[in-house]
Amino acid sequence: MSVDFIARLVGMITFSIIGVYWGTYLGRLANTTTGPFPFTVEQYAFTIGMVGALAGLILTPFITTRPIKALRAQLSRLSARSLFASLVGLVVGLVIAALLAFPLSLLPDPFGQILPFFGVVLFGYLGVAVFIVRQDDMFNILQGMRGGAPAVQPEAEGGSNWGEGRTILLDTSVIIDGRIADIARTGFLPGSLLIPRFVLTELQYIADSSDSLRRQRGRRGMEVLAQLQREPSIPVRITDIDVEGTRDVDDKLVILARQMRCPILTNDFNLNRVAELQGVTILNINELANAVKSVLLPGEMLSVRVIQEGKEAGQGVGYMEDGTMVVVENGREYIDREINVLVTKVLQTAAGRMIFARPDRD
Repeated sequence: MSVDFIARLVGMITFSIIGVYWGTYLGRLANTTTGPFPFTVEQYAFTIGMVGALAGLILTPFITTRPIKALRAQLSRLSARSLFASLVGLVVGLVIAALLAFPLSLLPDPFGQILPFFGVVLFGYLGVAVFIVRQDDMFNILQGMRGGAPAVQPEAEGGSNWGEGRTILLDTSVIIDGRIADIARTGFLPGSLLIPRFVLTELQYIADSSDSLRRQRGRRGMEVLAQLQREPSIPVRITDIDVEGTRDVDDKLVILARQMRCPILTNDFNLNRVAELQGVTILNINELANAVKSVLLPGEMLSVRVIQEGKEAGQGVGYMEDGTMVVVENGREYIDREINVLVTKVLQTAAGRMIFARPDRD
């Protein structure tokens, strides 16, 4: 049985008992006066008791389980930092209100009775609001006091690095891609990698797909995730934090990243665009791969192996070690041979960098 059903049963019994007592009281009150009455005390008690049972069956979830679920949903959307800052702000506001309660109570009525309560509400709200707005400054001060230096400065060698407290959300696509394991192993991703439970659920759904290709991609993602967890130098955390109000994984990631103020690591083009429109920082692996490719200028020499024909007549196509395509003019006759070529033009496209070259005749 669900909690909601149990709450309805308890509410039905409680309200029916209250209805019986109330009906008994009203029946006795009605029958003590003179004049004919069509209902007896028992009939009053039974009727109002049944009304109370029906009201308890219908209204109990709205005053018990529903508010609790709504409160849990709101708390799950808050990051631990925001929750801690709001709690500290509430305590500080209540302490200030308590200090002011005594002098305010000495004022003449009705101010002496109203202002202490009003001060508790006002200062409690102001404490939470101020500490939520300035939570980053507060945590920077605490980190600086703990480390003996400002939090923005790196600590001495052997201490924690500047990215120790950083969190990076992982998308399903970047786990399936697999390159995240090699990148994280190099140390270019400071901080901990956070994987929400709903991302794991989507990954498991892909791994259990009836389509063989999707199933292979999902299982590859599971292997990559297991590889990440085995690396002691890569902190990987799995969180049960969920986002209510939406079922789409990309939307949940964007909302969660905004609440936690952390970037999303992905190679999904659509998620990249949606997140940028909402002010969320995106770390795109494809953009990183294009950024670290070799930079060549027209007139430079390189060695390339021509492996196939190009689209135009006489062209040959080869690839550099980083995957950059090299189109060799009049390179058809050099297929399956490694030759030195002279770069004539470098073209940057949406798919990556393309290099045009011609054989070096010298």
